[in-house]
Amino acid sequence: MPQLTDHGATDDRECAPGTWMTPEEYGASRAAVWTAAVVLVTDTDGRILVQSVDYRADRLLPGGAIDAGEAPSAAAARELREELGVDGRYPRGLAVDWIPADTPGFPPEMRFPGEILHVYDGGTWTPDRIDAVRLPAQEITGIHFAEPADLPALMDPGDARRALSALRARINGCGAALLEDGRPTAPTALDRLGVLRTPRIPQRGAWHCGPVPAQVPVRDVSAWLFAPDGRVLLLIARATGAAHLPTPAAAAAAGCSVPLGYRYGTEGAHARVAARLTGLPPAADPAYARLLATPEQVRELSDWGRAGEDEVAAVHAARARLGLPAPARTPLAELPEEGVRW
Repeated sequence: MPQLTDHGATDDRECAPGTWMTPEEYGASRAAVWTAAVVLVTDTDGRILVQSVDYRADRLLPGGAIDAGEAPSAAAARELREELGVDGRYPRGLAVDWIPADTPGFPPEMRFPGEILHVYDGGTWTPDRIDAVRLPAQEITGIHFAEPADLPALMDPGDARRALSALRARINGCGAALLEDGRPTAPTALDRLGVLRTPRIPQRGAWHCGPVPAQVPVRDVSAWLFAPDGRVLLLIARATGAAHLPTPAAAAAAGCSVPLGYRYGTEGAHARVAARLTGLPPAADPAYARLLATPEQVRELSDWGRAGEDEVAAVHAARARLGLPAPARTPLAELPEEGVRW
């Protein structure tokens, strides 16, 4: 930072040309940017609220420009009140994005100087809260909830990158992500693997605890495999970013797996078992990354509908029976390909 001096200040000190500035010179040298705040809201199925506006074709997250002297979180609350008729506070930041001045789409006469955009967490809205939305007479023409993978087709590319980065930051639970044109400056495993860039696989059948009845055909079996800290093993397909629970044979487990429950679909039951991990062998399939996640994070990366709450409750009951701790939400961690033992 340059050192400042008053206009009338004179002395005999020697300094390099350009080192000293008056307050006026220093103020004129600082870059000017716009500031804005938007809010990321999901429904109980993990879809993202986007709105249609009357002044552009693509969809937007709710939000807008920060007024002079206004705090970003206050602007977020004001914009949702004006645009959706919903009162609330949104103190938790998910991302701060730097949008460069040469971003396409801004008319030259606008002289867009670049922008700092804050993304706040609007939480998960229930159907009752969604029904309470009241749109203004102008500007906002509609809202709907979009599958995360559909955002690039609905939004400006930078807006879609920003929304997905913010959603991944929410799932990680590691604080606000710092972005440059929607891209994280310090990508997490979820960012590197591009999770949620393709549609989630729906498994919306009702959850049933216990073993699959003998008369019901079993379509597939997947496992909740617990590490010693209470997190579970999750597979991410490198080619698509899709999240999968592993099969019971995916890792070494202490003792036999036990039936946890099942979902019933048109082609049979999707059975779940639970077991305690003692380690992981070397990765047998390079197409999948192996991560540790909390059960809640697994659900947020999946499309299970409301029955997902029942399944996660059964998972925690099994964890408690195994004598394992409740895991804290931490960023999903990729496990080494050479395997690990606990």
